[in-house]
Amino acid sequence: MAQTSADTPPEGTRAALIAAGVALFGSKGFAATSTREIAARAKTNVASIAYHFGGKDGLRQACGAQFAQRLTAVLQQAPVPADLRPDQARALLHAGFARVIGFILGQAEAAEMVSFMLREVSENSPIVDQVYAGFMEGTHRNVCALWGLASGCAPESDAVRLSVFSFIGQILYFRIGNRIVARRMGWDALGQGEAAQIAAVLLVHLDAMLGTTGKV
Repeated sequence: MAQTSADTPPEGTRAALIAAGVALFGSKGFAATSTREIAARAKTNVASIAYHFGGKDGLRQACGAQFAQRLTAVLQQAPVPADLRPDQARALLHAGFARVIGFILGQAEAAEMVSFMLREVSENSPIVDQVYAGFMEGTHRNVCALWGLASGCAPESDAVRLSVFSFIGQILYFRIGNRIVARRMGWDALGQGEAAQIAAVLLVHLDAMLGTTGKV
């Protein structure tokens, strides 16, 4: 089986198979997607799935890893310095969430990636544990650390952890309900310009949430 570094973006046939897997697993589900369909969408042969990933299960794991790697690159996270000031923590939250909103709502590739991950969560698949351990838990803790510094609350308090989840949920709604939002707003679709408008509103919400965390 062909091997690549976990930090190396997939290329060629491998990238095409991951893209096909993300799209088909997200729209049809893992069990309902055949290797023949995946190969046809990737414009390659069925044997290439076994060659690159060992089989359909391996491809599914690679799709989960690609989701985590792509979001990690967008977030550009670094360890939170202990001496960070509240205003600096707020600025980092603004910058990080602005990048996430721009990607999730303004990039076409994000639609299929979000659908893939939501399908995996709904099926409680092994990919959920993989992505949680390799990306979600650490990312959430890092954001909570910044949120705690910016709000003056304990980073691992229930209030902070739930507030972070709540704000992430606001972002995801605009991706999940994009057709409803676009229709109500009179937009043809969600693109980079529309994502920027949404980001401006959501970042105001972020500041309001930081000011009320722990006071409910």
